[in-house]
Amino acid sequence: MRRYRFFKDYFRLLRIPQWIKNLFVFVPLLFAKQLFDQDLFIQVVLAFFAFCLTSSAVYIVNDIFDIEEDKLHPAKKFRPIPAGRISVTSAVITSAILALLTSYILNYLDFRFLLVIMGYATLNIFYSFALKHIVIVDIITIAAGFMLRVLGGAFVIQVPVSSWLILTTLFISLFLAIMKRRSELGMVLEDNPGITRKVLSEYSLSFTEQMASICAAGVIICYALYSVSDRTVMSLKGESMVFTTIFVVFGIFRFMYLVYKKSKGENATEIMVTDPPMIINIILYVLTTIYIVYF
Repeated sequence: MRRYRFFKDYFRLLRIPQWIKNLFVFVPLLFAKQLFDQDLFIQVVLAFFAFCLTSSAVYIVNDIFDIEEDKLHPAKKFRPIPAGRISVTSAVITSAILALLTSYILNYLDFRFLLVIMGYATLNIFYSFALKHIVIVDIITIAAGFMLRVLGGAFVIQVPVSSWLILTTLFISLFLAIMKRRSELGMVLEDNPGITRKVLSEYSLSFTEQMASICAAGVIICYALYSVSDRTVMSLKGESMVFTTIFVVFGIFRFMYLVYKKSKGENATEIMVTDPPMIINIILYVLTTIYIVYF
């Protein structure tokens, strides 16, 4: 029982379910028609784990500096560090081990990917210390992290990445970050806006909903333009990718429905892996895209 609790606590400390975000590193490999190239696939897998280890190390640093705030949060107070099940010293040692493992993996990857990882780690450390307290800058920082994942994936396999794909990544990451803020606001009592993040007092439900609508439109428009861009049409010898836009539209609308009508959205990863319609939509999108791109 004690061993089970030990692994469970470290599983939560590392935020392993959040590793799904790092799958963005595979995007360039998929659309560059290199998914079945074994050597390149292995390179991207190494890049994926480099991002996973780095992100977990950053999560730990963030949890250490947010102990007092997390103790007041209705859900985060149960995390291992604020709950006192893992000491700050143990957390620091774990973060250092993750950094060393990342350094080892980087020896086998392109030098430009090293710069991306360093930029990602630096950006998130600044986020933990200051940027998360600045309205709008906080969500821009989160979006930048997703864009770095896509760029890192492109650098690893040494292919250029479409500007429309970068813009799609920007808008979808902004959308998810804004919806997270919207969900957090829904958990805060009107007479006690400081119960969780300090920056939440700078947002409002109407403001976040307006931003979410803009970003949702941005995702759909940029993806649609990517699917019919000259570069995409030439690569695929047709405009078949435009048919995958329907999955993107459904995913955006479904997510908004879950946030606005079901009061979910604070944990986007949980929605992606627990909501049946969302899971089916993602699987259909991936399978359809692979069929169009490769067959």
